[in-house]
Amino acid sequence: MAAALPLSPISHQLCRSSFRFLNNATTPRFCSPVFSVSPSLIGVTGIGSASQLRARHRLIYSAAATDWFLHDVGATVAVVGGAYALVFSFESLTKRNVIPQNLSRKLVHILSGLLFVISWPIFSASTEARYFAAFVPLVNGLRLVVNGLSVSPNSTLIKSVTREGRPEELLKGPLFYVIALLVSVVFFWRDSPTGMISLAMMCGGDGIADIMGRKFGSEKIPYNPRKSWAGSISMFIFGFFISIGLLYYYSSLGYLHMNWETTFTRVAIVSLVATVVESLPITDQLDDNVSVPLATILAAYISFGY
Repeated sequence: MAAALPLSPISHQLCRSSFRFLNNATTPRFCSPVFSVSPSLIGVTGIGSASQLRARHRLIYSAAATDWFLHDVGATVAVVGGAYALVFSFESLTKRNVIPQNLSRKLVHILSGLLFVISWPIFSASTEARYFAAFVPLVNGLRLVVNGLSVSPNSTLIKSVTREGRPEELLKGPLFYVIALLVSVVFFWRDSPTGMISLAMMCGGDGIADIMGRKFGSEKIPYNPRKSWAGSISMFIFGFFISIGLLYYYSSLGYLHMNWETTFTRVAIVSLVATVVESLPITDQLDDNVSVPLATILAAYISFGY
């Protein structure tokens, strides 16, 4: 029965070096990029007895496990630090009245989610990497809960990410936003366009729609006077291009393999569905940070099939 695990470049080189040193033999194929050991290989490769092979297997497995663990811990610390730096920067700008509260809130809405998605490739190729990445929104979610329940209220945080400056608001839109990030990273990760597009529409599309709607939204949508044509059109256009940008980014890194002849049409359909859902007069019943990602996930999953 074979055992398999992913090797980082460092562990891959360790595997190659170990077998050269211990056996003075050609590096076995199972050192790259996933190495697996089967008892049947012992007689074929001539790399030593079963006990020797098991000892080397344990050595390499331990080195590889330590490598990806430290890698992902470092990546998690870096992304958490970046997330806090981003929010702190806008908290400071809002506190000093450099930018208005509404603009600060929307810029945090747009940038924090998109930068989080862009950071996924810095995590390792291990199966557990997504859970390390999920720690980032989890920490932010706990922070929102603590402040929203007024256990330890942070006035600058409340001012920078809420509409009316009330602590309980943190338990609505901002918390739903963090939950959407958590769902995308755990259930879809880097090898599925579904999570990427859902966050592109929620963070970029919906965020920019609010900014453009406030500035140019004099012409309202007939069935929802709280939404404007300028906002909805902006959401569709920016959501579409941000989605395409993320898909291209992950395709260029080898995580996705897209058929671009059909991808543009599929993303346009998903963007249209998300835009229509966002324009519906249901905000009082269902927050945009819930309705938009749910609609996008469903449409993207049907469109792309994974």
